[in-house]
Amino acid sequence: MYPVFMAQWMKDKRKPYIILLFIGLSIIATLIFGDIDRIEQTTAMVYSTEPNAEAVEEKWLEGLNGHETIDFIISDKEEAHEQVAEGAIDVAIHLMENDYRLITSSDMPNIQIVEQYVHKVFTEEAQLEAAAGDGNTEKLRSELDSYLENPPIQVQTESIDGGEIPNYDMGMQLLFGFTLFIAMFTIGFKVNGISGDKVSGIWNRLILSPVSKTNMYIGHLLYSFCVGFLQMLIVFLIFHYVMGYDLGNLSMILVITAVFTLSMVSVAMLITGIVKTPEQFNMVYPSLIPMIPVISGVYMLPGTISNPVLQFIGDMFPLSHGVEAMTDVALFDAGWNDIALPIALMLLIGVFSMGIGINMVERRK
Repeated sequence: MYPVFMAQWMKDKRKPYIILLFIGLSIIATLIFGDIDRIEQTTAMVYSTEPNAEAVEEKWLEGLNGHETIDFIISDKEEAHEQVAEGAIDVAIHLMENDYRLITSSDMPNIQIVEQYVHKVFTEEAQLEAAAGDGNTEKLRSELDSYLENPPIQVQTESIDGGEIPNYDMGMQLLFGFTLFIAMFTIGFKVNGISGDKVSGIWNRLILSPVSKTNMYIGHLLYSFCVGFLQMLIVFLIFHYVMGYDLGNLSMILVITAVFTLSMVSVAMLITGIVKTPEQFNMVYPSLIPMIPVISGVYMLPGTISNPVLQFIGDMFPLSHGVEAMTDVALFDAGWNDIALPIALMLLIGVFSMGIGINMVERRK
């Protein structure tokens, strides 16, 4: 076992670029796509070209200045357009008596947030004016505010244990999803080394040596496990200690990572048994793996995929179970009992895949 393990290690020691590339891709993909829920402070310039421009600006600015992450600043038309054209700000707002226009030169996520908030403010004002009719809207607004301070029906939401309900962090789910997804490539390509040795004749020469066939399998699979686990470990440690991401109970995350790696090694072994050559593996595996996160719903909020067929296919792979267990630990402080089912399912997938995979490899002529 040890000679086989060290032989694989020496190959990667001489050319570690692929593993380093996959580690970098895990971090970059999370930084690009994982900050969708982390909205930065946004500045929006507002202006009006109406005859009573000052009154229009003051009227709407009072209602707009209530957002936590958007700062609305009064400006003139030329300056606002210049700032948008130069990219200094994302959006400017042309205010009218009862309408608005957004001026922008890009399609950033912050612009959609600004548009939704401004539309909400204008819609509420229109409803208030419609309710007041010919009356005084200021009087109606004050009556409405005083009424809402003590409404007849009040709803209070809290978690089962009586604490505050945590917000679902989609960025955290994408962090785990991208890290596990990219590690699947590393694990698969390392397991494919078994087919490579068989085709090149190294496997037959090792059989004649004191190394047993069992130790040859263990050496390859153990090395694939160590490389995949180490890759994910480095990524999680960087996010947790360097970038300040709160991953929750790190020891539980690492246990889930180990179980996922073991299960994924087995799945890669199964695919190795299905195909006949390393070249076929390099065609089938990279084509199959990118579909798994989509089917498993890793890129979407929980509950988005409701098709039972897609859910069944996604549950056949360990990715969905691994991401589910990790997000439960990081976001909801799940205990061992809470993640026991995903861990058991990953182990079950691993046992079946490994047994069938090795059997198919051994039966191949």
